[in-house]
Amino acid sequence: MISVNMRGATLKDVAKEADVSIASASRAINGLDNVAEGVRTRVLEAAARLHYIPHGGARALAMNRTNTIGLLLPDIHGEFFSEIIRGVDVAARAHGLHLLVSGSHGDIREAGVAVMAMSGRVDGLLVMSPFVDSQDMGAVLPVSLPLVTIASRIGDGASGSITVDNFAGGRMAVDHLISQGCTRLAHISGPATNHEARERQRGFETAVAEAGAKLAWSAVETGDFGEDSGFEAMRRLLAADVRPDAVFTGNDMMAVGALFALKEAGLKAPDDVAVLGFDDVPIARFVQPALSTLKVGVYELGRQGLDLLAKALAQPNGAPSAAQRIIISPELVIRESSKKV
Repeated sequence: MISVNMRGATLKDVAKEADVSIASASRAINGLDNVAEGVRTRVLEAAARLHYIPHGGARALAMNRTNTIGLLLPDIHGEFFSEIIRGVDVAARAHGLHLLVSGSHGDIREAGVAVMAMSGRVDGLLVMSPFVDSQDMGAVLPVSLPLVTIASRIGDGASGSITVDNFAGGRMAVDHLISQGCTRLAHISGPATNHEARERQRGFETAVAEAGAKLAWSAVETGDFGEDSGFEAMRRLLAADVRPDAVFTGNDMMAVGALFALKEAGLKAPDDVAVLGFDDVPIARFVQPALSTLKVGVYELGRQGLDLLAKALAQPNGAPSAAQRIIISPELVIRESSKKV
């Protein structure tokens, strides 16, 4: 057996120990097929004896893989995106992959810069870009990399996609609030530049129109998906000539802000105003009163997105013959904040 100094064994050391060429040792270490089983066994046994640790960068070059995926989100702040990242991270570890995370802050140019920074460093991309102008992102995404989109409007070039039926969710919200005896419904929407927010509002307005005489009044206030905007929008609704007896917010964080505004005004949910959110982020269960919401499985969005990308990476050309499309239907979760009946 050869002597290896404190610097650690090299591939050259392993090749010498196994009495094979460096090229053969490299192919065996990297699991390539064009290696005789006897040679592979000798190399792996030699590597084990020498406690050889493959160099990550060199291994990536040899296999043309980095075992890293890029995750591009609109933002990385808040419970919603934390849950997305958690789902992606858990699935990535299960597949032996690493994460490179960046936020676009809703700006197509920033998204392009982030993608350029990831170029050559990732094997595939997982992208969430729910903004109305996200079609423009197709021009900056590398066509050579497998791509999976979450709640995005980027085009048909993806290896897979996961979308939420936000329109159906908006309709479900109205149906639930009417079932609780509410007749004056308001909606606090997300930003107008967000396609998901638009679809939730469109579902709300469609269901309100269909309800007809069952409702006495309806209104829409605009928010930005943040707690502060939910707080301010609820204050405006409470100050109006007609006060709603139910409010559906475009996400849970605005609902949390809305609940604080009710408390500040000396009112209670659901007795005075029923409140219903969207997403079911973890905090929804722990606010007082516990928040009714439309659950989309935020953690699962991230986990399933990574699983789709891992399937694409496993294909010889990096993309399945038929891209898989997953549509998530929101699930109504009734808690104390909307339960009047």
